[in-house]
Amino acid sequence: MRLLTLLALALTPGLLGFDLADAVQTSQPVRARGLGVPFEGTPGPNNAITDVAGVEVGQVTRIEGNGPLKLGAGPIRTGVTVVLPRGRSSANAVYGGFFNLNGNGELTGQSYLHDFGVVIGPIGISNTNAIGQVYTGIQQWTRQRFGEAATPVVAETWDGRLNDIGGFHVQPADAVAAIEAARSGSVEEGNVGGGTGMVCFGFKGGIGTASRKATIAGKSFTVGVLVQCNTGDRLTLRIAGAPIGADLSNRWQPCYDQKLSPPVRQPKCSGDGASSQKPPPDEGSIIIVVATDAPLIPAQLDRVARRAALGLGRLGSYAGNGSGDLIVSFTTASADANHPDQKHPSPITPLPNNGIDPLFKAVVEATEESVVNALVAARTMAGADGYTFYGLPHEELRKLLKFYGRAP
Repeated sequence: MRLLTLLALALTPGLLGFDLADAVQTSQPVRARGLGVPFEGTPGPNNAITDVAGVEVGQVTRIEGNGPLKLGAGPIRTGVTVVLPRGRSSANAVYGGFFNLNGNGELTGQSYLHDFGVVIGPIGISNTNAIGQVYTGIQQWTRQRFGEAATPVVAETWDGRLNDIGGFHVQPADAVAAIEAARSGSVEEGNVGGGTGMVCFGFKGGIGTASRKATIAGKSFTVGVLVQCNTGDRLTLRIAGAPIGADLSNRWQPCYDQKLSPPVRQPKCSGDGASSQKPPPDEGSIIIVVATDAPLIPAQLDRVARRAALGLGRLGSYAGNGSGDLIVSFTTASADANHPDQKHPSPITPLPNNGIDPLFKAVVEATEESVVNALVAARTMAGADGYTFYGLPHEELRKLLKFYGRAP
């Protein structure tokens, strides 16, 4: 019955912001591996950041209204994603690291990361104009739950192409609701949470995640990555090494829905996705969260964060001037990190630096797959003024991977 309902809605162009094929895909979420995209490394059971024991993810999605942009009224295409390093049962600090690949964006908590090497409480991700509200929501929740307000990491990417970002629709209550929704296990991807209105390499983007197993000195560790992808140049997009973006550069470009947009908004969308315009530039930002259960000290976690940038580079990103590319990492290995007020931190014996390479490799691989999972999961969406970003076409991707010898 659910599938029939989606099909019926899809027959009304623009009603939900995606086409008939997208409706079918939405009923059964597909991930990159399901389309035959080859990846290196061995993932965990969920192939998600939650494969790191204790980590939970919660999301709140706001999709409301269609048609012309009315400041403060919508359309709304936004939300909140939270990553809880110790789950909802604890807001204790974890050791963390940070890397600023390109600083055209914002991420709070950098002073604690710089001076003490810690992440305190839930990590929040939303849109650019929601940093304060999400920060407040996390503080309210931790104050009520644990008796003290955390000073959290909150990061942003700009969803103003599809969302009424000037309407400040995200409120502290949304962050609280996202935390209360946090769970382990599988993580919803694509047009959800903070990624609802985001764009990735010129296609619809959003939330993506993946994980890897790494063995060091006979011990098994897990690396998990979650991204909010709102970055990238279509012309340079590579998936499994194939120039997917360049080959799709003359189709599936952003356009204005003919029924939802004002007449002055151009170009209008065509039925076959054909386009004569140039792809948009690399702008918009990406937030990457890296989790692990390996025992690492903050200096090592800074190095781990830098490796995530290499995973992004595998996809063709050159970290353009207009993109804020920010990476935060953490480990759950220590029960009590040495935060500013800690009098009795738990001792930690970090991995030797000369044995850390398998972890670095795992970060690169999981970051690359997380972004591709975001692209595959995100479906076509029409937002403010009917502005439309197409989801990465699955069949086109399959054909191109086969053409370049990257899939059977």
